[in-house]
Amino acid sequence: MKLRTAKRHFREGIKNIFRNGWMTVASVGAVTTTLILVGAFLALMLNLNQMADNIEDDVEIKVLIDLTANETQIKSLGEQIKKIDEVDTVSFSSKEEELENLIESMGEEGKSWKLFKQDNPLNHAYIVKATDPLDTVDIADKIKDFDAVQEVSYGKDVVQKLFQFNEYARTIGLVLIVGLVFTAIFLISNTIKITIMARSKEIGIMKLVGATNGFIRWPFFIEGMLLGVLGAIIPIAIIISGYYYLENTLSKQISFSFVEILPFNPFAWQLSLIILAIGAFIGMWGSIMSVRKFLKV
Repeated sequence: MKLRTAKRHFREGIKNIFRNGWMTVASVGAVTTTLILVGAFLALMLNLNQMADNIEDDVEIKVLIDLTANETQIKSLGEQIKKIDEVDTVSFSSKEEELENLIESMGEEGKSWKLFKQDNPLNHAYIVKATDPLDTVDIADKIKDFDAVQEVSYGKDVVQKLFQFNEYARTIGLVLIVGLVFTAIFLISNTIKITIMARSKEIGIMKLVGATNGFIRWPFFIEGMLLGVLGAIIPIAIIISGYYYLENTLSKQISFSFVEILPFNPFAWQLSLIILAIGAFIGMWGSIMSVRKFLKV
């Protein structure tokens, strides 16, 4: 495309926005309303996904070592665990450390366990983490067959339900976001279609005098893109402001380590670019779908 032609298309696209008056307002309003929903839901799903990742990263396998195992057997067991491909880290926890952790975790009730410091009944243990948390169950099953292993603990039922829930939540979230985007495309295409219908005779005349489909389509294509970008401005402002407030409020009120939302910078700006891109895509695609039927003369 020649530069002069491109300038002409941009000029016509901008003129069309001002020429259509209230229809432009209606188109921008349709995009704005939908993008507020898309942006808010996208921010929610990405943060829920982050929380799910945090929970999954906390999943670990505790390998209780047989009380009768000697130092050589304990060291050999650790080497065997490290050789498993899916294993990320392996750390040794002595029975003294296990007792201290137990006392600390039980608070006031844990003081009674101090009596066992002289005759500690707990096991030495290896704490194992998987490179991919989803491999936790497979790793645990392999470790069970090793020598000097008394018990492998990782909360089997809870972990499997957690992974399954996270997978369902991510899938449902993706489906809903895609559904909202297609709803936005439908709304904007129908709104733009009304503005194009008013110029159907103009399009027909241009076709009859030899204008190509591309020459006719480009101004509408640019108009749709600009409508989408304009419709994204208010949602971006609302979501950035709301997210900034939430981050400052939640960080002070919630103390759970896994309930940690994504930091404002750079997440808010990345989300803004995504919303802007979705808005431009919705506008362009809506224009393409609307103008296509009027090019068949």
